[in-house]
Amino acid sequence: MLFYEPFFALFAFPAFYAVYLWFNDRARAKKWALILGSVAFYTWGEPLFVPVVLASSLLDYILSKRIAPGRAETSRKFWLALAVVSNLGILVFYKYTDFLIANFNTLLAPFAGSQLPLLKIALPIGVSFVVFEKISYLVDAYRGTSKPARNFSDYCLFVFMFPKLLAGPILKYHEMQDQIANPATVTWNDAWEGFLRFARGIAKKLLIADTCGAFADQAFGANAASLSTGQAWLGVVCFTLQIYFDFSAYSDMAIGLARMLGFKLRENFNMPYTARSLTDFWRRWHISLTTWIRDYLYKPLGGNRGSAAQTYFNLWICFLLSGIWHGASWNFVLWGAYNGLFLTLDRMFLIRWLERSGAVISTMVTLFIVMIGWVIFRATSAEHIGAYLAAMFDFTRAASALEVPLEVPLAVLAGSFLSLFPATRLYAPLARSYERNAYLQRIAAAALVVLYVIAIARAFAVPFTPFIYFRF
Repeated sequence: MLFYEPFFALFAFPAFYAVYLWFNDRARAKKWALILGSVAFYTWGEPLFVPVVLASSLLDYILSKRIAPGRAETSRKFWLALAVVSNLGILVFYKYTDFLIANFNTLLAPFAGSQLPLLKIALPIGVSFVVFEKISYLVDAYRGTSKPARNFSDYCLFVFMFPKLLAGPILKYHEMQDQIANPATVTWNDAWEGFLRFARGIAKKLLIADTCGAFADQAFGANAASLSTGQAWLGVVCFTLQIYFDFSAYSDMAIGLARMLGFKLRENFNMPYTARSLTDFWRRWHISLTTWIRDYLYKPLGGNRGSAAQTYFNLWICFLLSGIWHGASWNFVLWGAYNGLFLTLDRMFLIRWLERSGAVISTMVTLFIVMIGWVIFRATSAEHIGAYLAAMFDFTRAASALEVPLEVPLAVLAGSFLSLFPATRLYAPLARSYERNAYLQRIAAAALVVLYVIAIARAFAVPFTPFIYFRF
């Protein structure tokens, strides 16, 4: 059951919301309604993983009391290490076991006749996001950034809150502690603004991301040697738009649903394709992951406090691990190394050159770097990466019979316009000009309602397409 499925949007959530609002003035009852509703929501899609998360959360809650300041430092470090390792163990088991076995078999192939069988462990939806949030809770308790949860129900609500459960934004407990302890009374403004944000997400997912994604799947699924340069580039453009509108759509839906429940989540995207350097891009793309890496990995490694060489090494380590976090495949490792390379070049000289080049050139160069990175991200192997890049830059090729439906260029035009021109913030309920102009407010709201209806109608007609980041 996903947010943009008609069953959720038209039946499941409205039924839950009616119960939730019934308890609107009773914070404790409302909190329990949200906990039980969130556990039920996750059980619908991942019934076998729910007991694992509950048991792991109970261990976090117990150990966080031993980690908090006030105890012997050696003891605190031991319990923190145990708690973090137990969470990473969950991630490694579910996400990387078969990857490690496959690579171990490859190493032993010249020396051994038999190979270890793959376990084919199903990857639980959102496991990477859940584990990172749980680690942030533990580290913050150790640092004294936030106190351990007052009770287990508060911590369960932080872990299981269903709007952000499957694909973020990655929250930090100290950011949500007060909201969780005493859920705010839902106002009409919360409900309406939250719905509009939710509608915006559904429209982005179903009308732009899925349309672009259908052609991207064709282009990357075809034999790269048969693609013309134009077809290869159109495939990259479509994937570039698909991954942005798909993932930012989930963030919109999560933020919107949370707002309807009286909670305010952090923003996760800020017009990333208008960035003027790769450093700027990573300040705008998946902001909650970037800040998590900064706070819980980059700074503990030393950040930029050491020599230039140490800073570059820290950047590479962070983005190699970011690549691995995205998936158990070598193309994600290469993608992480690629980003680490250009972030290092930014610090060495590139960002200064881009600043002198002006806004248009720096944005175009950055977008080009990002798009080449998306080829690495989307391809299935190193050979596929090389073949696809060759198709993009071999201008002598004839076009293949790859069909381009009319809706694809329309979605590309709409997606490009919305992602590249800041003026399109006018369609966002939170834009300042939107808030100041009542006439524009009504037009934007009406447009979002219409797009919501169209998107839901499309959801009945087209095949189911999961969010890209559910794989991570």
